[in-house]
Amino acid sequence: MDVTFLTSSFRESQYPPPDLPEVAFAGRSNVGKSSLINVLVNRRKMAKTSSRPGRTQAINFFTVNNSLYFVDLPGYGFARVPIAVKKSWQNMVETYLHKRPNLKAVVVILDIRREPSSGDMGLLNWLNHYGITTVLVLTKADKVSRQQKKKQTSLIVRQLREISHVTPLLFSTKTREGREELWEALKEIIASGL
Repeated sequence: MDVTFLTSSFRESQYPPPDLPEVAFAGRSNVGKSSLINVLVNRRKMAKTSSRPGRTQAINFFTVNNSLYFVDLPGYGFARVPIAVKKSWQNMVETYLHKRPNLKAVVVILDIRREPSSGDMGLLNWLNHYGITTVLVLTKADKVSRQQKKKQTSLIVRQLREISHVTPLLFSTKTREGREELWEALKEIIASGL
């Protein structure tokens, strides 16, 4: 798979041209977003990972096989950064999501071990309001038993039923569970031209 880091953007004028279909990845800080991208593209260190939440501070664009953009959005939640910085991230991300004409879907990433946060709910509401296709992924599936996976998935689906009717995919960066299913979901969305 040919994957190349393209650019880090803080404002719309820095985005690459909207000439390829685009998939963005969003989630709470420390949910495993960058690790998920790395597993998807079979690269260990394409998207920067860190044990410290909030390391992704810009909108990072990657090209995949010269036919698709992957976009790593800054995380939200408990990153230890000043409130003013968090606000600027929110404005930056909202501008991106609202104005990017080639955006086909946003992969919203939740930790299977946690209940959806107010940030998760807010993001899903916002995506629904603007009619942006959502793919819901529950990461860290290797950290719970098979029975806990079922229980947690049901709990999260119930909590999100007012906002989202998307069936979540289970994903593990360690075992690569869900990798093929996520690729299939993304290919279907892009092929459908949504």
